[in-house]
Amino acid sequence: MVRRVLIACIAVASMGCSLSCRTTEVPARSEPSGADALLAKGYRQDANGWIFLHIEGSPYERGFQRGYLTADEIEEFLRTLAYVEQFETGHDLHFFVRAASRLFKGKVPAEYVEEMRGIAAGMRRAGKDVTYEQVLFMNGFIDVLWYWWPQARKAEAGVHPGCSAFVATGDATAGGKIVMAHNSWVGYALGKSANLIVDLVPDRGHRILMQSWGPCIYSGTDFFLTGAGLIGTETTIGGFDRFDRKGTPVFARARQAMQYAESIDEWADILIRHNSGAYANSWLLGDTRTGEIACLELGLEHHSLRKKANGYFAGSNVASDSKVLRLETDASWDDVRDGAVSRRVRWDQLMKEHYGRIDAALAKEMLADHYDVYLEKEQPGYRTICGHGELDDGHVPGSRGAYRPAGAFDGKVVDSDMAKDWRLWAKWGGSCDLGFNADGFLQAHPQYAWLNGYLPDLPPQPWTVLPPQENASNSH
Repeated sequence: MVRRVLIACIAVASMGCSLSCRTTEVPARSEPSGADALLAKGYRQDANGWIFLHIEGSPYERGFQRGYLTADEIEEFLRTLAYVEQFETGHDLHFFVRAASRLFKGKVPAEYVEEMRGIAAGMRRAGKDVTYEQVLFMNGFIDVLWYWWPQARKAEAGVHPGCSAFVATGDATAGGKIVMAHNSWVGYALGKSANLIVDLVPDRGHRILMQSWGPCIYSGTDFFLTGAGLIGTETTIGGFDRFDRKGTPVFARARQAMQYAESIDEWADILIRHNSGAYANSWLLGDTRTGEIACLELGLEHHSLRKKANGYFAGSNVASDSKVLRLETDASWDDVRDGAVSRRVRWDQLMKEHYGRIDAALAKEMLADHYDVYLEKEQPGYRTICGHGELDDGHVPGSRGAYRPAGAFDGKVVDSDMAKDWRLWAKWGGSCDLGFNADGFLQAHPQYAWLNGYLPDLPPQPWTVLPPQENASNSH
């Protein structure tokens, strides 16, 4: 079902938005009366579980479009985030919103402050009671909840999200061009809000096509194309809990890199500068203009950038750089009972098996792989590239617990030709076709009754080309 918002084009009055990347806060502003004009360039289409959202213009303008057009979804993301984190930490939403305001003060470029203020204003226009400070927290929830909070309470970090991904090029692929694939892992309750594909056309910098999460002005799940010909994704580095509260939040650095970087090196430099350690990742990148691919492994004190014109890089939540792995994580490299290790081994098996033939079709199949290298058989669980915590009984040491409602809830694939046409493949509800039924799961596993009303159904959906074809050729 397609839902489109088309507002009559009225000349947009200048909003006086600051476009610099200075880290000075922008004072609060009153909502303009010309809401129709602010919405004129934005639209939304729903297809096969995905929301395709086009936003463009000045920072406040594109933020307003996003807040208005996805107000219901952002409200649900905030509701779920507040509930889950209060259950898991004992602290309410207000506690973490105040923490985010203190932590990020003076560290967010003025352009992005203005965009987030626009999101809040657009939501209010849609009848939602939300503040700029709450939008700021939602953008930085990964920094706050998964890195700052464990350090603040001097405790071990909780379970971070997982992902499976690869990027290949040259003699590894069927046509010699880049192929990139990724699926996102997190608890299904929060993951349900990552069904956005955002086509962002800023009035300054490069156009961006990205998967995104709630009101995040960057990707969050991290799968993106940019107008500079760059494509990228990542997998989180497991066993990592270092954090420097003086650093710039990851959502600001990642967004700046997508919007302003002209090359892989420049992209990496933006991520490395003022790094806080939050969302330590193995970033997988490609330059569709040159066919070169890269892996930036970014810890806090250590990092490495490797590039190649032939071959592949794969990610499975375990660092391959020895300094990051040994000096900044407590992760294993070779215990295949551990899901990150078993998936690392499985990626190497699949890439070698299909070397020279990898294309978008094979990438889709590999993302749906259910082979467990520890058990040496097909059995979906935490150790498979297409992860299914809800099917894993947790009896093997190294598992994340029994029957956790978490795993791979999507799949994305792109190659050089698609990226140049500003398109990507996306599959909602999981990389495979097993799906997830919330009521059935809760009946079978009443220990998770606390998630009743928050867990989504994830029926299997078909692979879908996004943007929808009627807009694929629109250059905006």
